[in-house]
Amino acid sequence: MSGNVLIGPPKLTRFERARIAGARALQVSLGAPILVELPAKMSDPIDIALAEIKAGILPMTIRRTLPDGSHQDIALAELS
Repeated sequence: MSGNVLIGPPKLTRFERARIAGARALQVSLGAPILVELPAKMSDPIDIALAEIKAGILPMTIRRTLPDGSHQDIALAELS
């Protein structure tokens, strides 16, 4: 993990956000522990995943790849 973002924008793109939300929602629906405090009536896995993304606490890494094959792994916490 590097300290600065060299490839792509310094924040999550809408495509990365959708991919992470989908992957995390699947994990939650299969019984993974929820990492944020939720309101009493929130139970949809997608809403839970989006709340976790917004909180910035997911221990995930984004890999951004250039056409020449070079890449950068960026911790989700580094992207605003």
